[in-house]
Amino acid sequence: MRVFSYQKAATPAEAAAAALHTPGARFIAGGTNLLDLMKLEIETPADLIDVNGLALDKVETTADGGLRIGALVRNTALAAHATVRRDYGVLSRALLAGASAQLRNKATTAGNLLQRTRCPYFYDTNQACNKRVPGSGCSAIAGFSRPLAIVGGSEACIATHPSDMAVAMRVLDAGIDTVRADGAVRSIPIADFYRLPGNTPQLETVLQPGELITSVTLPPPVGGTHVYRKVRDRASYAFALVSVAAIILPNGTGRLALGGVAPQPWRISSAEQAMPNGAAAVSERLLDGAHPTADNGFKLILAQRTIAAVMAAAPDQKG
Repeated sequence: MRVFSYQKAATPAEAAAAALHTPGARFIAGGTNLLDLMKLEIETPADLIDVNGLALDKVETTADGGLRIGALVRNTALAAHATVRRDYGVLSRALLAGASAQLRNKATTAGNLLQRTRCPYFYDTNQACNKRVPGSGCSAIAGFSRPLAIVGGSEACIATHPSDMAVAMRVLDAGIDTVRADGAVRSIPIADFYRLPGNTPQLETVLQPGELITSVTLPPPVGGTHVYRKVRDRASYAFALVSVAAIILPNGTGRLALGGVAPQPWRISSAEQAMPNGAAAVSERLLDGAHPTADNGFKLILAQRTIAAVMAAAPDQKG
């Protein structure tokens, strides 16, 4: 691990200003992803800005009946929160499907959204990776690509986004609330938050330099049956090969997003419009334009079957 400096911020705007004006700075809260990347010298921050003291650890009801989740709320606390369990069950289920209990105790809401891909070539500094070293190439395309993207990738990158929570947040139409160095705030719809890789896979979100996530806001609950189903190579502590987050309403309409198949949570409006027509119609629209490799073509069938299982089981689930 390389030498770095460390500082604590007193306010969110102060943290954002410090990050903007300190080349190579990174925010740190739980550190469950960042510290691993630092040990491997994939991330080499010159300065760590500790945001744990910023009092962003509350879950509060909004004026319109939604929910505001502080950026520093730990995954364990969020999954167990009574309102989340009652009104946003897909989120609680997604959180409990991710990582281990020890990691959930440390990991934060903002950190979960911002975690980096677990593509094996991103983690192997002896291999070419455009996400890690822009312009170096993508070893995954001609290499071992079983866990990687079948939709949304590009010739520069086929890495997947690893977060379970982000898939549920996408179905819930979350807004990502931020502050900049000058104190200006904005709310970014999660639909616009993540970038597809294109020719710049190193740019993963629309956050500007120094911009700090302060909270995530959920709209008022929509009811219905909430389901999160994760298919993985082992029963625990594994990233999704395919996951499905769904909210299914009594009239057969609803919302549905996939994880484990794309560089971001994958949700297509035309697929949701097809929900009354059955799982096959939904899968056809969600996976339209898929480009699987020889290693991960099975994900097409796995996604179709998981969508079908979720839609078939939904009436029997508790919302």
